[in-house]
Amino acid sequence: MTDCPQNSPAAQSVLIAAIEDRRLVSFWYDPGVRVVEPHALGYGSSGQLLLRAFQVEGASASNQSFNWKLFRLDRMRDARFNGRSFSAPRPDYKRDDPVMKRGIIAQL
Repeated sequence: MTDCPQNSPAAQSVLIAAIEDRRLVSFWYDPGVRVVEPHALGYGSSGQLLLRAFQVEGASASNQSFNWKLFRLDRMRDARFNGRSFSAPRPDYKRDDPVMKRGIIAQL
């Protein structure tokens, strides 16, 4: 498990590995801890790092704890593998996320 600032190369490596190995990730993101299936990591229009993921457990400002979410890495803390995995991309997942206008680092 890795604890690191989310814009660091180590944090990016954790998220890339989670996408490649289909491992669930836990992290703190306001208002609390989230558990997600990561599907894509890339850069938004302003150069911010973004994670497209399907949240399966945890807190949610929208009260939708089981749904697609887009997370900014600069607002994320304590990302770590949680010991579980998922078998395949969600059926409604679309590759080449258009929100990641400046490039995709990793995707399912």
